[in-house]
Amino acid sequence: MNDEAKNSDVDAISSDERTWAMLAHLSILVLGVIGPLVIWLVKKEESKFVADQAMEALNFHIAVLIATVVLACTVVGPVVVAIGAVVYGIIAGLEANKGVYYRYPYTVRLIK
Repeated sequence: MNDEAKNSDVDAISSDERTWAMLAHLSILVLGVIGPLVIWLVKKEESKFVADQAMEALNFHIAVLIATVVLACTVVGPVVVAIGAVVYGIIAGLEANKGVYYRYPYTVRLIK
């Protein structure tokens, strides 16, 4: 996709859609998996962008839960996962607020 097509896609995304997508990503700070799941269920028919970003956030939150459980036997593992989740959640929220289709690194997309 060229830059012109990317810019026209970003311009087509409303401020309301960007806000909902940002909330889906930032919900990891408070609601975990529940936040993006509820946003996806409510907004999936209204906005392709919000549905995509909520699903991306949901997949990331599931990966965080799995990593936390797997690393629970170590002292540092869950702390590192939690810090990474917060940092990547904030980055994703900021990118979604710009209208960018953000993809988390190190995430297996279990739900499509």
